[in-house]
Amino acid sequence: MLTVSALYVYPVKSLGGISLESAMVTDRGLEHDRRWMLVDEQNRFLTQRELPQMALLRVQLQGDGLLVQHKHTGESFLVPFVPAGEACTVTVWEDVCEAQYVGENADVWFSRMLSLSCRLVYMPENSQRKVDPDYAHGEEITSFSDGFPLLLIGQASLDNLNSRLSHTLSMERFRPNIVFIGGTPFQEDEMRVFNIAGITFYGVKPCARCVITTIDMATGEKGKEPLKTLSKYRQRGNKIYFGQNLLIVPAVKASSISVGDTIILL
Repeated sequence: MLTVSALYVYPVKSLGGISLESAMVTDRGLEHDRRWMLVDEQNRFLTQRELPQMALLRVQLQGDGLLVQHKHTGESFLVPFVPAGEACTVTVWEDVCEAQYVGENADVWFSRMLSLSCRLVYMPENSQRKVDPDYAHGEEITSFSDGFPLLLIGQASLDNLNSRLSHTLSMERFRPNIVFIGGTPFQEDEMRVFNIAGITFYGVKPCARCVITTIDMATGEKGKEPLKTLSKYRQRGNKIYFGQNLLIVPAVKASSISVGDTIILL
């Protein structure tokens, strides 16, 4: 039996994630997931690929917003759920989509934390960023994620990787939304259609991994693992795969999934 063992959201793209016991499922992913993003002066997205120190900015859900705190200095900033800034357009990879500036105070704080001029933006409900049509089943949308609403990884896959490493890595390196137990290593590669708590999910594309997986979330420093080891047995062509990207069939009414839910393969 396959069982959901962990749920994560990453409210601000490329900042720290939040572990949840349950999460609302929306048409663009788990509620709050990657609805905020930092952009440069050209309104192009910023990630740990260029700024590994983003890993040191941790996020908590509060009643009135997101509390972002620097892991080392303890300095914090509250990002409101409802931004006050003006509308704008931003770029995520090749996609240009509608967004909204959060506000000058947020821009000043994040620029100081990262030693780089940047702005914080939010994806409002009227922004409809569609997934890659080569993989879409319909008109599915996503948030500021790299390309799909959700990422699924089996705990057995991480255990298999860790058995080959000299130092154990945590799941947070791979930034999944849903983790499951009870399966075999890399079973998620073959999970095409499944159901959790009455919601149908589709596995549509293995996730190609980048240098973000080599960044130590505690220090912000880059290393060679796990890509060095994964390249020996998880490389196809010039890409290394770990995890499965998912699409969602939205429920008629708001629904949630929880740790402990059974995954039913269809």
